[in-house]
Amino acid sequence: MEALIVGAIIIGILIYNDTIDKKKFMIDNEKYLQALREEDYTFLVYAKYGEEVDADQLYMKRCTNAIIIFLVILALTSTSGSSSGSLLNPQFFLNLVLSIVVGVLGFKLPYMQLKSFYKTHLHEIDIMLPYYLKSLEILIQHYTVPVALGKSIDDAPDIFKPGLRELINKINSGDSTIDPYMDFANTYPVRDSMRMMRLLYRLGLGSQEKKQERLMMFSRTVSNLQNKARETKYKERLNHMESQTMIMLVVTGIGVMLIILISMMMMFNM
Repeated sequence: MEALIVGAIIIGILIYNDTIDKKKFMIDNEKYLQALREEDYTFLVYAKYGEEVDADQLYMKRCTNAIIIFLVILALTSTSGSSSGSLLNPQFFLNLVLSIVVGVLGFKLPYMQLKSFYKTHLHEIDIMLPYYLKSLEILIQHYTVPVALGKSIDDAPDIFKPGLRELINKINSGDSTIDPYMDFANTYPVRDSMRMMRLLYRLGLGSQEKKQERLMMFSRTVSNLQNKARETKYKERLNHMESQTMIMLVVTGIGVMLIILISMMMMFNM
């Protein structure tokens, strides 16, 4: 028991001081650690930090931190508990379970933070999508839909780029169904995203005449979405101004009351 505690402490210190090559350890066990990786982790990393961030390196850092947390908690709980007994001691297994739970929480917390960031920014995505679709509409007038999607990536908002690359990769791999478009809509579940992706898929089908008709329908729908986005931004700005005005009125009212109260107290003291 004591040997295990001392060993865990020593390993934690050696890892912290880089005496043990933790990079080599993580690389040797990478295939096992990758099995724990969430399917949407890379997308969420790119959505928050942009594609210049190495999502694989960030994930391995998560794993390293979780292992260190596990070792530290195991050492602390074991030293604070009973020092006597063997590995069969129920207290040891309780400490082990607690350490695993805390380690898992430490592993999952960064992912939950990324997920929370993405959900809180869905409103911004809702505002940005119509403007992106408008620029895409201009490209579709000169290119096929898959080519237009590819050319739109560089100028697209950063949060759309991971989803667009995945959409284009699926199309280039030979998937000519509507599924890649629906997957994109599910990735960005905002207002009318499903409808817009269906229209976009249909734009790539049929003759040139049908394309022009569908492009006009697509254009009208995008214009309507832009108008809704402008109205939303205007209402948000108006609500912000109203809230600021109310705060100013409340602060002014409280200030006037305090001044009157102080004046009255000074009069009574005279």
